[in-house]
Amino acid sequence: MTIDEKIFEEPEGEGVTVEEPLTDKRRAALQKFADELGVKFSRLELLNRALTHKSYAKEFEPRLKYNERLEFLGDAVLGLAAGTYLFEHFPNLTEGELTKMRSSVVRQSTLTRQAKEIGIGELILLGPTEEATTRGLESNLEDAMEAVIGAIYLENGWEVARDYVFRQFAHEFEHVKITGIPKDYKSKLQEVIQRDPSRKLTYTELNVIGPPHDRTFEAAALLDGRFIGRGVGRSKKSAEQEAAKAALQKLGELSE
Repeated sequence: MTIDEKIFEEPEGEGVTVEEPLTDKRRAALQKFADELGVKFSRLELLNRALTHKSYAKEFEPRLKYNERLEFLGDAVLGLAAGTYLFEHFPNLTEGELTKMRSSVVRQSTLTRQAKEIGIGELILLGPTEEATTRGLESNLEDAMEAVIGAIYLENGWEVARDYVFRQFAHEFEHVKITGIPKDYKSKLQEVIQRDPSRKLTYTELNVIGPPHDRTFEAAALLDGRFIGRGVGRSKKSAEQEAAKAALQKLGELSE
């Protein structure tokens, strides 16, 4: 057992959790998935845990290990790998500019799209109640994507995990090379609206989904109290940015 494995090993004694025994069919599906990722897994149970939502454990076997801890780890690994790439490829950018770039690479929409592309949606284990309503919920896919990265790190170490992120997110890295620092859509929208000082731009929260530690926000941009854009994000700020972007598109001020 490596140091990393010891750190993330579940404590023994009361409340001990267990891995779910894998059927031959599940094992074969996980092996195919690992092969497609281009990553070796000697313990497919770890990969299975990364694809197990807590609702599956709660509704079938409360002691089963699920993916929240791996999600926590994978989020950190992803952030470090993305930061490493940007640090190496953009030597003239400031810390603040690098932070904005990294946020654009690892945002929810990107992770959700990546999860769909590699087939996580078909492999993630959800409880019947959760599956009936939210199998496609972006937060489930995003969390599982991060958990898979965490599992890759635990199984293979930093260099393999880093290289996987570089490979999997290659398109995103190429995109930021071309587009540069992400635009601040809220500031851009404010500039557009200020062409007519009599008009008033405001934002309002439309909805919040999920528990306190895993929320998805929906926000709207309002011009003189009228709806002009809607956005969704993992924070209120990111949702408002997406709403501002939608508003700019509606007003013909943004072509993308």
